Amino acid sequence: MPVSNSELTCMFEQVLKHSKVDKSQSVAILKSHYSNQRTVQAAMDATQRLGAQVYIVELPSFNAPMAIGNDLTGYCGDTALTGNKAAQKALEAADLIVDTMMLLHSPEQEQILKTGTRILLAVEPPEVLMRMLPTQADKERVSASEQLLARAGEMRVVSEAGTDFKAALGEYPTVTEYGFADEPGRWDHWPSGFLFTWPNEGSAEGTIVINEGDILLPFKTYARDPITLEIHEGFIRHIHGGFEAEYLREYMAYFKDPEVYGISHIGWGLQPRAQWTAMGLHDKNDGICMDARAFEGNFLFSTGPNTEVGGTRKTPCHMDIPLRNCSLYLDDSIVVDTGRVVAPESAVLDEQS
Repeated sequence: MPVSNSELTCMFEQVLKHSKVDKSQSVAILKSHYSNQRTVQAAMDATQRLGAQVYIVELPSFNAPMAIGNDLTGYCGDTALTGNKAAQKALEAADLIVDTMMLLHSPEQEQILKTGTRILLAVEPPEVLMRMLPTQADKERVSASEQLLARAGEMRVVSEAGTDFKAALGEYPTVTEYGFADEPGRWDHWPSGFLFTWPNEGSAEGTIVINEGDILLPFKTYARDPITLEIHEGFIRHIHGGFEAEYLREYMAYFKDPEVYGISHIGWGLQPRAQWTAMGLHDKNDGICMDARAFEGNFLFSTGPNTEVGGTRKTPCHMDIPLRNCSLYLDDSIVVDTGRVVAPESAVLDEQS
């Protein structure tokens, strides 16, 4: 059901408190003409309620010549901030940025974070923000799994559909998303609730089967027929299947960049309030569908860039593909059993014992 402006402001106040915003802080709200104006106003009002300094940085929209569609994740790398040094300095001056425009996967975002400024992305509809309003329990759940992933040397994923994939780990850091930015230099996304890392370069191997009901982003479609990906030395080498496999092949080939086939981040969903079915109830232009990325027990893998953790693949094509009903192992320990998360609670108990 629709969320009122008053409710949205109250939610922002709660999330900003989790993000350590108080009277000593300054908050920049980054927006463009396509930003949700209710979100922008709620962020402004909530910041003022908390007594923090607040200002807006508005940038014109940026449409890359090769971008296809309106999804904010459909083209990575360049943004409206690219080359705008004055705006960059204005954002770096803030303690926290509420990003309603989308800087993700840009070098400008990484530079801002290096200054200690925190960034909170919020581009989903208010109703989605409310349903997945982040809590400290979300952080604890994700942090418990982070302990497992950070010390693992290998991830293996299998499914009855035919997925049999493995990758060595340790070259890149573990990244968590729990919905608020509470530490210097932290980026997070409201809503979220998952974690991931990147395979060691050249180590991703095996087969991934995108089965009926799995989700392809940024297409925002549920697969109707299986798509088989053959992966060797960190890259997708072959894409097999019917029409949907052909569609995926043509989309990735359009960018004329071999880097688009690289396996990017891999991890799993931990948000019980995210729903696999939610995407079907929204228009394709309603946000970027964080439900699909975060729903509990999915295996989320992606393709394309890895520059946000120091890698060299700066490529415009980035796909997130959450799979259902997979079993995920870290070394020899099962973490997700046929789409059911089994490990975070035991991880917390292990640390407490």
